[in-house]
Amino acid sequence: MKIYFRILHYAPHLVRRLIEFFLYSIPGSILNLVSVALMAPLLNALFGTTEKVTAAAMPEFSLTIDYATGVFNYYFLHIVHDEGPTRALLFVCVAIVTTRFLGNLFVYMERMAASRIKVDVVRNMRMHIFRNATLLHIGYFNDQRKGDLISRFTNDVAEVENSVVNSLKFVLKEPITIILSFVALFAISPQLTLFSLLLLPVMGGLLAEIVKRLKRKAVQSQESLGRIVNILDETLGGMRVVLAFNARNFILRKIDKETAHHRKVNLSISRKNELASPVSEILGVLIVAAILYFGGSLVLSGEYNLKAGSFLVFIGIFANIIQPAKNFSNGITSLQKGTVSAQRIFALIDEEPAVKNKPGAQMLSSFERDIVFRDVTFAYDREPVLKNINLTIAKGKTIALVGSSGGGKSTLADLVPRFYDPTSGDILLDGISLSDYELESLRKQIGVVTQESILFNDTIFNNIAFGMDDAREEDVINAAKVANAHEFISQTEHGYQTVIGERGSKLSGGQRQRLSIARAVLKNPPILILDEATSALDSESERLVQDALTNLMKNRTSIVIAHRLSTIQHADEIVVIQQGQILERGPHDVLIQGNGLYKKLIEIQKVN
Repeated sequence: MKIYFRILHYAPHLVRRLIEFFLYSIPGSILNLVSVALMAPLLNALFGTTEKVTAAAMPEFSLTIDYATGVFNYYFLHIVHDEGPTRALLFVCVAIVTTRFLGNLFVYMERMAASRIKVDVVRNMRMHIFRNATLLHIGYFNDQRKGDLISRFTNDVAEVENSVVNSLKFVLKEPITIILSFVALFAISPQLTLFSLLLLPVMGGLLAEIVKRLKRKAVQSQESLGRIVNILDETLGGMRVVLAFNARNFILRKIDKETAHHRKVNLSISRKNELASPVSEILGVLIVAAILYFGGSLVLSGEYNLKAGSFLVFIGIFANIIQPAKNFSNGITSLQKGTVSAQRIFALIDEEPAVKNKPGAQMLSSFERDIVFRDVTFAYDREPVLKNINLTIAKGKTIALVGSSGGGKSTLADLVPRFYDPTSGDILLDGISLSDYELESLRKQIGVVTQESILFNDTIFNNIAFGMDDAREEDVINAAKVANAHEFISQTEHGYQTVIGERGSKLSGGQRQRLSIARAVLKNPPILILDEATSALDSESERLVQDALTNLMKNRTSIVIAHRLSTIQHADEIVVIQQGQILERGPHDVLIQGNGLYKKLIEIQKVN
């Protein structure tokens, strides 16, 4: 129940909404119960038993069932006495239709109250998931399957949505109906009601065991669905590779295996889920049969003053309990499935960001002096990727990071915008630790252009102005001109309002990269990180992009990661990193004079 109440807390004004729900539920249940109870005078009118009664006195006011029954009998018997049984029959029929109409009107309002809670819970939960996910560090997304995260945002939330509505309609409402029904049954025959109560725990015990087993299978189902979504996401995103390597059959076998497992688990869930209804149906029939026998014996024996009409109403009310009881058991089943999904959702929501603001973190308004790495070590798991890095990057200088793949160049650059925090040591900006700055203000000072251009399925304008709500058209155009992108943008069908497709699929690699550079130009950051920004381009595109990068780097502090060493020879300092350590450092002219790794890399690239 703790998880269930946590789900409900996503609905604003929860207490007021629940009060509203119960205010509609209780009158609706009472009115529908009254419509069944009215069958007694209807039967009496049909069989002529009311003709023996001449009149009844108006009872004194009290908040009891006897008072309500007495008021009805007062008017009913007067109609019988004054106008005859036929008019009394009409009176009862009108009363039944009226109570049913009002009861169902309250049911409609109750369900709308539940729906308002549902839609608010779903919206607020999805926003909470997304807000928290965007606060997590980059490494979290490297460790997790993207498809599983998407599954939590979609399928798990949908399961919670169903469980919330069903639980409100059944788990919260049906006990009200059952309790009110038993109050009415006690009023008719306490002996018969107690006999009925002895039989109900049998139904509850069997259904509880089914629900317990269902919960275990629900966990497996949601995990399997997450893996299926992940395979789909990877396949659709990498379709070019799938087709190029004739891997279609391999992918089909992989997803067939997973969907077969998902089918097996879901079939087991369906078997248990569908078993609950017929089991409760059979048990309900057995219980009603037992009550018919026991109650019929009481009527025939004349004990406890139980009349035939009252006994038939008792059966009608008790039969009215069976469906709410079944609904209640189905609601519990649905709630168990929703709870499993909620646990997966809350596991993501409760994930603590590894990189977050310190209490009282200060704003970084401008970059004035330098960035200093002081004995910085970093490890993803146990093995250090960077070891005791000491490096100073002065304002306005260009520092190039070179070395073999896996040496730690990108990791070192990722520490500056605090995509990760050092395992030990510290990084200072203008003499103050990066961790003492407020994250957003720090990242506002940094622009990043990566090897893979990260673009969105939106217009060219919105991709360049990404994250800047107040960007003006002339500023976007100027940024595109600096990035050598304005010419090709002008030639597209709708210019800056052209939609570029998912990940910019309608553009070439060089065009995508120049849009990324234009985005960095518009942001106008004092610090730039260029992570192999030209390595995936052909010679013509590389020249255009390199010119754009040169324009971008003017009067800025730049950290450049490059495999093509010809593009970084102008750097103020070149830092050679090997196995997480700084092996050499200095300008190109100095390093080329030695016999170190940098000279070997230059010679290899010349040969190639």
